[in-house]
Amino acid sequence: MKRIAVIGAGGFAREVAWLIRDINAAAPQYEFAGYLVSDLTKLTEHDSRGEVLGDFAWLDENAGRVDALAFGIGNAQVKLKLGAELSQRFPSLEWPALVHPSVRFDPGSASIARGVVLCAGVIGTVNLRFEEFGMVNLSCTIGHEAVLGAGVVLNPTVNISGGVTLEEGVLVGTGAQILQYVTVGAHATVGAGAVVTKDVAPGAIVTGVPARPKA
Repeated sequence: MKRIAVIGAGGFAREVAWLIRDINAAAPQYEFAGYLVSDLTKLTEHDSRGEVLGDFAWLDENAGRVDALAFGIGNAQVKLKLGAELSQRFPSLEWPALVHPSVRFDPGSASIARGVVLCAGVIGTVNLRFEEFGMVNLSCTIGHEAVLGAGVVLNPTVNISGGVTLEEGVLVGTGAQILQYVTVGAHATVGAGAVVTKDVAPGAIVTGVPARPKA
């Protein structure tokens, strides 16, 4: 049993803690230690204050009390920044890929990097690539040969067609659809409900049906 702490303490962090419980129900692997945050002064009434272990200094002061970390944060840019910082500061801690037992895809042809979180109800197919610290939220679909770059965030019910490439730090809003063989450039944002039919430039924000750059 690996002792695991979740980075973040809000709603999505609680969902990751639930994901860990469901993984354990299928095959015990983790002992949930609690939540860690970057700044204790920024906790709000929406955070799970009673289960917060502390800020990142807690890891310095309690070496050996946790074995692994997982992100409970839905902001792609924050995850990339903190992932680099925490990996350098605490190189001995693991970042396991957390895959809910209900997730379906071809594991033999997939590549899943450290720190990936795949939530309940995700359905993928073949030759998928998930790069480090990516997150796929509830009930998304992902087609053949799709590539999700480092830190990519898919919010619930996103549909990714075959051959799509989402570069580093892309955020895709709830219910969006990205059609086959489209590339979404690094750190771009696809708005909720958008339908992306053409490549998206790095850093762009696109919305609407069909998706167009936001004025």
